[in-house]
Amino acid sequence: MKTIFLLLFTICTFHFTEWHNNLTEAKQLAKKEHKYILLNFSGSDWCGPCIRMHKEIFDNPVFKQMADTTLIMVNADFPRMKKNQLSKTQQQLNEAAADQYNPKGKFPYTLLLNADGKVIKDWDGLPDESAENFTTEVRNGIYVDSER
Repeated sequence: MKTIFLLLFTICTFHFTEWHNNLTEAKQLAKKEHKYILLNFSGSDWCGPCIRMHKEIFDNPVFKQMADTTLIMVNADFPRMKKNQLSKTQQQLNEAAADQYNPKGKFPYTLLLNADGKVIKDWDGLPDESAENFTTEVRNGIYVDSER
């Protein structure tokens, strides 16, 4: 009985933050689910601050809990190692997102967008704050936008 309870507790408390890789589809999903989009530009195999941001902020349980209910997460990744290269189609999707939202090629660069793709807030580089404070900033950005 204890094992079943522990298993159910684990399933109920585990968060399934899903990263999308197609911004157009993410916008459609955000409209359908009445959510915001968090778009992150990263270099997953070469950018130290990008790697830290994913580990220290995006993988934090406090952030994940908020993201699961409020955000559509989009990762536009630009790996450099041959073994990590993305498909041509994915590269084109990421480049199109960068042309629109990150023309200067900043890494990491994170944007909070509404479902229409309007920029609500952005973070240039690894935020110098805790995951909890970053989560609060995202929530505040959403609140301010929803009050407009």
